Amino acid sequence: MKLSQLKDHLQSIDAVRFIQPNGAPVPAHFHITEVGLTTKSFIDCGGAVHEEKRVNLQIWVADDLDHRLDGTSLLGIIQLSEKVLQGADYEVDVEYQTDTIGKYTLDFENDHFLLIPTHTDCLAPTKCNLVQPKKKVQLSALTSDNSCAPGSGCC
Repeated sequence: MKLSQLKDHLQSIDAVRFIQPNGAPVPAHFHITEVGLTTKSFIDCGGAVHEEKRVNLQIWVADDLDHRLDGTSLLGIIQLSEKVLQGADYEVDVEYQTDTIGKYTLDFENDHFLLIPTHTDCLAPTKCNLVQPKKKVQLSALTSDNSCAPGSGCC
């Protein structure tokens, strides 16, 4: 989700709710302790240089059980960060601590923000000689003699 999409969703909801990947809600008394712009410059395993910029939100849960953020309040926090974000509309990452700090992307469903786990991957699979998984063939793509039907894409 890009920052502009996050801001659009915040305008349409009263309460800000985050749902963890396991389905459990982030406690409603969470704080947003950081809104920032992260820049990552790196070289992948194949030697290509990359730069990645993303908006980062940090969620923190304190002991003040009466604390609540509504959409307008979080929009205000994001507006305060505009001088750091410099008008950028990058993808949003969320940091949330359970056993360790987890890094998530966001989705939005039924007036809730869903924390989507992030994953690592090889960025240079051909240079690393990684075998790509073979495409599974639909049985309907095969002819009666088990050969590929013309135009089926299984060959």
